[in-house]
Amino acid sequence: MKKWLKTIALALFGLALTVTLTACGSSSSSKSSSASSQLDLQKSGTLTIGLEGTFQPYSYRKDGKLTGFEVDLGKAVAKKLGLKAKFVPTKFDSLIAGLDVDKYDVVINDIAETAQRKQKYLFSTPYIYSKSQLAVKKNSSINKITDIKGKKVAQTTTSNNATDAKRLGATVTPTDGFQQSIDLVNQGRVAGTINSREAFYAYFKQNPKANLKLISGGSEIKTQKIGAIVTKKHAKLQKQISKAIQELRKDGTLKKLSNKYFGGNVTDK
Repeated sequence: MKKWLKTIALALFGLALTVTLTACGSSSSSKSSSASSQLDLQKSGTLTIGLEGTFQPYSYRKDGKLTGFEVDLGKAVAKKLGLKAKFVPTKFDSLIAGLDVDKYDVVINDIAETAQRKQKYLFSTPYIYSKSQLAVKKNSSINKITDIKGKKVAQTTTSNNATDAKRLGATVTPTDGFQQSIDLVNQGRVAGTINSREAFYAYFKQNPKANLKLISGGSEIKTQKIGAIVTKKHAKLQKQISKAIQELRKDGTLKKLSNKYFGGNVTDK
């Protein structure tokens, strides 16, 4: 009799445990689904991120696998939000426009906060404070950034770097990205190219014998705030991403990723 009662008790305990675990799993799934619904994501449970995927060390392919500072950052942000990260590589000149057609939820791609962009989009709290520099050939007669007036510089046309170059009186030669801009400088087809110090740090890390020199933007170009960008209908998502970035800054993750990919901390003011 006791053996029979013990068997019944064990069976009931197993059934109760199964129901409890199922309920927990269902609750977790429900919470994830609820969060996705509140944030109006492209895909439930997934943070879809637009980036170039060709701009080392921000996002690039190594042995066929997408990697880089902003790839790791995107994954870390998604994890803080309880989501999985999905990346959609896109050419820079159509990257921001992809937000307007719901190609992805957010763009994390070294995009500077500007007054013009803020009229249409929302930026997260900055994860990089970027200082601009000009790269020219070592034998160039250019000694300060204002010397580019009347000269050709290579830039992606919709970038803040192109805006700065035009403001300083240069003529912009359109390119698809950083590497093509550098190639045009090396070939002598343009006088130089403006970009962030972190981008050039990474380039010189890979090309220590490059025949280029860097000229500081000084006070001519303001330090830029780099943040994740979303459409204005995604205000809740912007707040959650900002909160995640603040937590990653506080726990040291931002600094760790910066040192890994740039060889220094570019995440502080």
